[in-house]
Amino acid sequence: MSRLPVRPVHKVRPTLRRLVPAAYRPVLANRVFRRLILGFAVSYLGDGMSFVAVAWLAIELAPEATAGLWVGGAVAAYTLPGVVGVLVLGRRLRRVPPRRLLLADNAVRAVFLGAVPLAWLAGLLTPPLYLALLAVSSLLHAWGSAGKYTLLAELLPDEQRLAANTLVSSLNFAATIAGPAIAGVLVTYVGSALVLGLDALTYLFLAVLVVRTRLPESGQVSAVDRAAARGGLALLRSHPELLGLLTLTWFFNLLYGPVEVALPLHVTDDLHASGALLGLYWMLFGVGALVGGLVTGVLRRLPLWPVTVGIVIGWGLALLPFGFGVPTAVTVVCFALGGAIYGPFVALSVTLMQAKSPPRHLSAMLAARSAALLTASPLGTALGGPLVAALGPRATLGGSGLATVALGAVACALLLARRGR
Repeated sequence: MSRLPVRPVHKVRPTLRRLVPAAYRPVLANRVFRRLILGFAVSYLGDGMSFVAVAWLAIELAPEATAGLWVGGAVAAYTLPGVVGVLVLGRRLRRVPPRRLLLADNAVRAVFLGAVPLAWLAGLLTPPLYLALLAVSSLLHAWGSAGKYTLLAELLPDEQRLAANTLVSSLNFAATIAGPAIAGVLVTYVGSALVLGLDALTYLFLAVLVVRTRLPESGQVSAVDRAAARGGLALLRSHPELLGLLTLTWFFNLLYGPVEVALPLHVTDDLHASGALLGLYWMLFGVGALVGGLVTGVLRRLPLWPVTVGIVIGWGLALLPFGFGVPTAVTVVCFALGGAIYGPFVALSVTLMQAKSPPRHLSAMLAARSAALLTASPLGTALGGPLVAALGPRATLGGSGLATVALGAVACALLLARRGR
């Protein structure tokens, strides 16, 4: 009896393994991590679509004369209440196991984002109700993020956590590419409210996946509480270089905030274009950010402080053409280039803090950094509405770029002065 030919599986698998960098192989070999990262990927894709849909639905609902204020309010409502959740609910939630934090955030997101298309279909959705639903949906989001990263820390040993966090961050950038591109088509032909309904389903998917996944018992790693964060701020004040880095990062994120408000209004009011163009802007930004993140390993060989300050100046320069009324194709290219410049900033700034912090105080300092930065970008988006109403979308984008260049120039001057001393 003749035998059927057997596929040489042992030759295929080593080839596939060689395609994966060595640092990621142990992480991806963990079955639980693979299940979780699938849920994160789906959820990030929903957030990428909402990145366009949140602002676009506000434009559709709001009166034309006050559209800028409502867009700014919607973008802020989608993020800013997370700060309130940290401050108000900290005493009750900081000892809750990370799995429950993640599930609670997913449940709240799914219910209240899912209520948006239901209210829209019923003809009941007004701008105030829309902002209220967005605000409640984001109330636990900072805690959900903390639960996610604490869960990863409990799941993986120390030597695998950096690779795991890098994979999760790369998924977020990838979703910034695919999500806005999909949303740009859907808001044009289906409706922006239904896109938010899809985002709600992605959170429901992640919640179901977490419930059905057997996760490690909590207790190995605990979230840093408010006392540790206060200690970290005191430590940062005793290290002027690190305090300066935190200050630079905070203002950099603050000045980025108005871009999220002004760009959709620039597309509708200045360019009279559809949501597809807004999706293209954010998709190409995501492509640039993903590419920029991949070359971070090369940037590590360069002086960290000069490169970090150079990113601030480069991002500001990428925004300046918006203020001069150049052709749309030029601003699209500049925004993609800006994404490539912006992408490595988080990794480089964290690496710089890791290099300069005393090892025994690193966790407290990073906790203080996270607590402080949680307010910057949402505050910037909240300010974006009044700025657009006063200056117009084009001037707001250009002004954000000019202010960012000025921030980088001040940081560069202080850095040179410090080195001169």
